[in-house]
Amino acid sequence: MDYIHLNEVVDSMATAGKNKGNLSAINILIKGGIAGAFLSFATTLAYTGAIQTGLDIIGAIIFPAGFVMILLLNLELVTGSFAIMPLAKFRDKTTTSLVIRNLTLAFIGNLLGGLFYAVLYTISITKFGHVTDSLMIEKIIAVAEAKTLGYKANGMDGMIVLFVNAILCNWMVTTGVVMNFTSKSTIGKIAAMWLPIFIFFAQGFEHSVVNMFVIPAGMMLGADISFSDWWLWNQIPVTIGNFLSGMLFTGLALHFITKPKKN
Repeated sequence: MDYIHLNEVVDSMATAGKNKGNLSAINILIKGGIAGAFLSFATTLAYTGAIQTGLDIIGAIIFPAGFVMILLLNLELVTGSFAIMPLAKFRDKTTTSLVIRNLTLAFIGNLLGGLFYAVLYTISITKFGHVTDSLMIEKIIAVAEAKTLGYKANGMDGMIVLFVNAILCNWMVTTGVVMNFTSKSTIGKIAAMWLPIFIFFAQGFEHSVVNMFVIPAGMMLGADISFSDWWLWNQIPVTIGNFLSGMLFTGLALHFITKPKKN
């Protein structure tokens, strides 16, 4: 049978967390950089599909391609590790210091990868500064401003909505990580992972690694967003919400329901 039972899935996730904790710093940074770039590739492809068809749902169907590539290649996506690393700690397979080390380095790697792709993609769609107006440029600016100024305009209420959207997002993203372990075949893994990632992207929830690309890219393209707008009204609260969601709703929840009973 191709399907893997949940108890075995959780054990495999905990072992994966142990292995991630033992990676060298440079390994985590490089894997994180590639993952950040791959997710950014998928984001611009999703926007391309939405623009060409006039249907945002088409973009949501396309977007999981980047996530699938990252998981199949065993790269470092910090939002996925928000479930895997705490789970490994809950199962006593790693230490708190190794969890913090992995998450910090993966975050930095993802950020560098997203920024690197943002620079390259900005050069591409502006024809190295010769084009300042296109549907894609308008799309990225609009999304970036909605993800920052849109929340800021509503003050504390906006911050609450932002935080909730971050929680909802990574509940599905980390579920996508779980689904990767539910099948032994490549096609089974792809199909299983696609579902929760499609669910989060289609509803516009807040993913910290996607935002590491789209917000700075919007700023490079002329969005009226300051550095503090980016970090205070998106990146920091979204990262915290993503972490709590992944750790509690996926990592801790799965650990609890599959924890071996003591005799």
